[in-house]
Amino acid sequence: MENNSTEFKQKIPILYLVVPCYNEEEVIERSMQVLGDKMRRLQRAGKIEAGSKVMFVNDGSKDRTLRLLHTAAKEDALFSVVSLAGNYGHQSAILAGMMTAKEYADAVVTIDADLQQDIEALDKFIDSYMAGCEVVYGVRNDRHSDGVFKKGSATLYYNLMHLLGSRVITNHADYRLMSRKALEALAEYQETNLFLRGLIPTMGFPSDVVYFDVKAREAGHSKYTLSKMMTLAMDGITSMSTRPLRMISVLGMGVCIFSCVMLVINLVDWANGNNVPGYTTTMTVSLLIGGITLLSLGIIGEYIGKIYMETKHRPRYIIDTIVWKKEEEESS
Repeated sequence: MENNSTEFKQKIPILYLVVPCYNEEEVIERSMQVLGDKMRRLQRAGKIEAGSKVMFVNDGSKDRTLRLLHTAAKEDALFSVVSLAGNYGHQSAILAGMMTAKEYADAVVTIDADLQQDIEALDKFIDSYMAGCEVVYGVRNDRHSDGVFKKGSATLYYNLMHLLGSRVITNHADYRLMSRKALEALAEYQETNLFLRGLIPTMGFPSDVVYFDVKAREAGHSKYTLSKMMTLAMDGITSMSTRPLRMISVLGMGVCIFSCVMLVINLVDWANGNNVPGYTTTMTVSLLIGGITLLSLGIIGEYIGKIYMETKHRPRYIIDTIVWKKEEEESS
């Protein structure tokens, strides 16, 4: 089995780029040009097989993105388009593309449409795959292009995730290569609340890291708003760790001990005739316990909400259309 696996890994792969898109009309034509050129250069260099494609996943765009993608896919067999029925979110769009591409590709690379992730790092991705890695993570060299808030919040987020026991890789977004074997394993995971950045490292396949520099966005603006980043962060915490629930238990025990100590102190003061009206102390303790109670209920509520959504067993995405031009049609 191991010898056959090694032979498969060393075979030049059919590579699919999966590119999630949401309202990217300003940059999508440039993306098609850059990604298409890179794929053709890789084919000429013998690093990927003929039949490799760039698969765009339209995540319910409301602008001209889908129209531009359809036009390109009908004219050039290098491009294909998976269009979702609605806006299911970045993680679901990536999953939809990977699950569609795994039926045809030996390896799949997910990359954003804004061209900020260095496409030239693909060569190193493929080299790691050929060396036997089933998963290759793209990790940015630094965050010098980020503002002070984004840099600080990202650092805090990764430190928090590691503190909570998550195996998320620092400064890795969703620029990664996965082999068909790894994708088949990922298909076995059925949770509705997706956090691929934390989920994939837990699978245990041989992996590698490729470092790259982040470029400035060529056109348009980021669709990842602060609220979406906060939602993703919360999904990451609640999907990959139950440690916050344990922390609530420890915190509750600490508050109980503190309350018992305060009760003893108050009884001693009362017995000694030192019972002085303590409005400030009462308010401080009441606010502290009330705040802790509300925070604890909020965290528990997040987990209950996740359980509620999981029990519905709703589809994580619905594919509306797939536009696909075969090579033989192009050659004729």
